[in-house]
Amino acid sequence: MTRAPRYGDNRTMGSMMIETPLGRTRLESESGRLVRISWGEPAGQEPSEDDVLRETAAQLTAYFGGRLHSFDLPLAPAGSPFQQRVFAAMRRIAFGRTRRYGELAAELGSVPRAVGRACGANPLPIVIPCHRVVGASGPGGFSAAGGVEDKTWLLVHEGAALI
Repeated sequence: MTRAPRYGDNRTMGSMMIETPLGRTRLESESGRLVRISWGEPAGQEPSEDDVLRETAAQLTAYFGGRLHSFDLPLAPAGSPFQQRVFAAMRRIAFGRTRRYGELAAELGSVPRAVGRACGANPLPIVIPCHRVVGASGPGGFSAAGGVEDKTWLLVHEGAALI
């Protein structure tokens, strides 16, 4: 195991690559909290695993294996106060369920386009389930490397109604 490098103010940063049904996936942590999940990225930095990354990898493996329906991880997604509210609302959407952009917008006193932008800015897809937020007449967008195809795959994996 390689220790996570230390940067200035006692923050530790970790990085780990895993294989998933959606392809090569990078997990990143900072100070013991998960901060980013991204697909299809080359291994740009030396891996520096930590406990939160190993636990994230285990929980994602269980999720993709159909054995886990909700994640229990320490999270620190970057985002504006509004984005944080959208992230919290997305986390309340149960496995196998969907909500429309407009429904979340009404709940948050906003507009669907702003909710869609916040979903697109989500640094922790799957764990913060932006794939469960759909358009009024279709799945809507998905910012991961595989786009709407990955979103559709995740919804089918969860047994969610696509529309």
